[in-house]
Amino acid sequence: MNEDQGGAQARSTADAVARRSYGKLVAFLAARTRKVDMAEDALAEAFAAALTDWPQKGCPANPEAWLLTVARRKFLDVVRSQRREIASDEMESIAEGLVAAESSSKFPDQRLGLMFACAHPAIDAAIRAPLMLQAVLGFDAARIASAFLIAPVTMSQRLVRAKQKIRLAGIPLRIPEPEELRDRLETVLDAIYAAFSEGWIDASGTDVARRELAAEAIYLCRLVTELLPDEPEAMGLLALMLFAESRRHARRDAQGEYVPMAAQPVEQWNASMIHEAEALLLRASGYTLIGRYQLEAAIQSAHVARRITARPNWNEVVQLYDALLAFSPTPVVAINRALAIAQRDNPAAGFAALEEVAADARLTEYQPWWAARADLLARTGKPEQARHAYDIAIGLERDESVRRFLEKRQTALAR
Repeated sequence: MNEDQGGAQARSTADAVARRSYGKLVAFLAARTRKVDMAEDALAEAFAAALTDWPQKGCPANPEAWLLTVARRKFLDVVRSQRREIASDEMESIAEGLVAAESSSKFPDQRLGLMFACAHPAIDAAIRAPLMLQAVLGFDAARIASAFLIAPVTMSQRLVRAKQKIRLAGIPLRIPEPEELRDRLETVLDAIYAAFSEGWIDASGTDVARRELAAEAIYLCRLVTELLPDEPEAMGLLALMLFAESRRHARRDAQGEYVPMAAQPVEQWNASMIHEAEALLLRASGYTLIGRYQLEAAIQSAHVARRITARPNWNEVVQLYDALLAFSPTPVVAINRALAIAQRDNPAAGFAALEEVAADARLTEYQPWWAARADLLARTGKPEQARHAYDIAIGLERDESVRRFLEKRQTALAR
């Protein structure tokens, strides 16, 4: 193998490991040391070393173990160089933590433990979930910003400030005790759902990183339900993700074209996932403690029931959205509620509901807002305004098949 081939293989292997294991490696390094930013820096140096070492010596049989060994060494080098800034007992604790982390069994996955650590009450609530996505799951600021409808620059600044606060204020990013988990659960579920949503973008499953991300989110949520078996919201989120994942293969036809839920062949849905989701939702309802994720899962259940039975149930769907809006008054919920009202009543009523959130500045570059607006404008007999909204929705859409679907809708306005 020549030098160019060796370099290409090294980069390919490093990219694959970064997609598959970045969060696990950071979580391992930070689980006991409680130094997330130092763990990230050490891992970055390990990846840089790999791109120098692997082309010459070949990729190791276990690249994750190689990276972890080098990152641990880099981490300890930094600790020793900062001997004057770090108390000797803390430095000893860090060193011992790196050795002992591998034997920790409190959490079945160190990433989950670090996510609960990032939900520390001293960290600003608005930045906890984004911090988990970056430090634990390896998201960059742009992807996190998209998930939370925030400008990438703003999100990047918030993450930097959060890490500075953690370091300067000495906030202990320790793995919380079992009795502390429930108080931190909501933020952890939010981060898991944001990760799943990023993976859900790739409908065909051809993007390996995104497909693995959706599967990892479901896996992490399963672990949460095992750690906290009496938490209905954890059950609700797992049900919600299973309902969505059950439709993955029906979201594109044989030619790879986008198929909206209303046109998907139900026989292509994953029945076992749907049955599990329904069982989880039923179990959660027994706790009489309603929350956002249970309501979102209930809406998905209602959509599934309508498609399978062919019986309209839009009144129930709107009622669920009304309840969800009380729990989570976000523009995303408002948009979906407006579309449901349009189905229950008429397009004009749906458009009026959509206009209630039109002043929200976050919607300016939010593609679903423009797509919903275009659809309702077209259905209320305003083709020119609908065409303009379609132009914006098409321009904002990243998925080529969805763009083609919207372009067909726009073209149909002329007829």
